Amino acid sequence: MVRWFWQRDKAPRRTLVLRSRGDVGDATRVDFAELAPELNTFLGQAAYLQLGYFETLTRLIRATDDLAEKEILSRAAGAALAKHHAIVAIIAAHGDRPTEVMLPFREQLDAFRRKTLGPRIAETMLAVYLTAGMLDDFYIALASSYGEIGAEVARILSEADDRHEIVGIVQATIASDEQWRSLLSMWGRRLVGDTILVARAALRPHLPGAENDRLEPVFTELMGAHARRMDAMGLAS
Repeated sequence: MVRWFWQRDKAPRRTLVLRSRGDVGDATRVDFAELAPELNTFLGQAAYLQLGYFETLTRLIRATDDLAEKEILSRAAGAALAKHHAIVAIIAAHGDRPTEVMLPFREQLDAFRRKTLGPRIAETMLAVYLTAGMLDDFYIALASSYGEIGAEVARILSEADDRHEIVGIVQATIASDEQWRSLLSMWGRRLVGDTILVARAALRPHLPGAENDRLEPVFTELMGAHARRMDAMGLAS
């Protein structure tokens, strides 16, 4: 049975750390006290997010006729599915049923994913690349709250996601018609708010002002990483 984060017993103070991929050195630490959710909440959300990435990427594979794009998207989908399976294995090893652990978050995360499905292939590709990047970063940071299990999840999420080649597809789309640049820039900006809401919901639905102040450095860093991804594609953030 999943215990929601407002139902838990008193727990040690936890620290949320945001660090660059592959960085195992010191990082700026933000003390969140008891804002981090229960372990099963964290694992269930992280596992279901990866399954959602896989589903969206699979949809894109079916939607495109370009064989090279299909191959790029298939690699990214395969990486997401492998991460999903790895986190599911951790849940099972912890003695829980993975489907039961993920189920409470299905409706919310499916709704988020539907919001990020663009009317055209290029927008959906960009959405996967940007939202998955932001949320992977967030869950890698949040993993520091859960000891050895968290460290293993962080290792899984830090593995190659094979989404970098999507950048080339987006850049080729922009080069084919300059109007795509402004359209995709606008789409990329629209994605930020909904993605940050998903990250906030992973901690607590309603945060007092003082706790919002503690969260601010983490979300500032997430948005900074988002801006760098946008810049790398030649899009204004």
